[in-house]
Amino acid sequence: MNYLIVFLGAGVGGAGRHGVNLLAARFFGAGFPMGTLAVNVIGCFVMGAIAGVFAFRGHLPQEMRLFLTTGILGGFTTFSAFSLDAALLWERGEAGLAATYVGISVLLSLAGVAAGLALTRVAFAGGGM
Repeated sequence: MNYLIVFLGAGVGGAGRHGVNLLAARFFGAGFPMGTLAVNVIGCFVMGAIAGVFAFRGHLPQEMRLFLTTGILGGFTTFSAFSLDAALLWERGEAGLAATYVGISVLLSLAGVAAGLALTRVAFAGGGM
């Protein structure tokens, strides 16, 4: 049942991300990834608010947490989960571990994108882009 809850929430979040991207492109053009920036900032704000609600009103059902965070926000942006993980490490007094997590996450994510692009460049474009 929990997988269905996450699945439904992810559909809602993914549709929301698509809507934000369309609106951003309409209002700001495609020269800067304003849609992605907006999704990440909005998602992080909402993740913080939801985490606060669950921290102060812990009696809310686990299914609601799954639907809102893993589902909707997971479909909307995974940057919110990354940011919450980093913030929780910081709040636990593990600033060094938080900084390490942020640094490694950003570097390896960028390396992953670069590797994926390089692989597809070689596989599909014969080495050129």
